Amino acid sequence: MARRGLLWSARDAERVARRIGILHGAGNLVVLVLFTVSWLVRAGTVGNVPDAAALTLALVALVLTAGTGWLGGELVDRLGVGVDDDAGLNAQRKLTTGISVRRAHGAAL
Repeated sequence: MARRGLLWSARDAERVARRIGILHGAGNLVVLVLFTVSWLVRAGTVGNVPDAAALTLALVALVLTAGTGWLGGELVDRLGVGVDDDAGLNAQRKLTTGISVRRAHGAAL
């Protein structure tokens, strides 16, 4: 019974991480589009002074940036996505990837 609960929670955590990751990525794409449109609207004005539309787009993008940043923090801090197992304050200076690369004899790093 406990094993089944652990397997379910691992699958559930993966599903939650995937959903948060999709929201994080899609939100960042929306932020990029909003800032780009705001910049294009501002570029058409005299002296590049933002009008109400450009300012509103930029403020909405700024709020969304805070939200997607929080989602990214949830992925890394709470769910441990993308964090090396050996990471920490006492970690070695160079984290390993587990990928070994064969170099030719005498080749420089």
